[in-house]
Amino acid sequence: MDRWDLGIAGLGLLAAMSLAFGLVAHWIVGRGVSRWLWLYAAAGYFVAGILVSEVWFGWATGEELQPNIDGLSFDEVQLVTFAGLIAAVTARIVLRKRAHTKGVRQAPPPGTAH
Repeated sequence: MDRWDLGIAGLGLLAAMSLAFGLVAHWIVGRGVSRWLWLYAAAGYFVAGILVSEVWFGWATGEELQPNIDGLSFDEVQLVTFAGLIAAVTARIVLRKRAHTKGVRQAPPPGTAH
């Protein structure tokens, strides 16, 4: 049976990376979504980081995955960072486009008074 080998230092590093990612994602997306976006992004990053490190690449040994910081497959977790940043930038573009189209005043239907 497989067992998780993620140690306290690995969990601590992943938690710090998650918090930093949450703050950066909140800064990228900006206002208009939720004031708790940083927390949601950090929690999602943490869960995804554990899944990538311990499930997706959990079969590999410490020698095969370098750097391996107390059981955390550091480089592989950076895939989560990359995917998350793409999602944050996409959310920013969509939200700005939506705000822009809502802000444009449409002409009244024909035959109605102004």
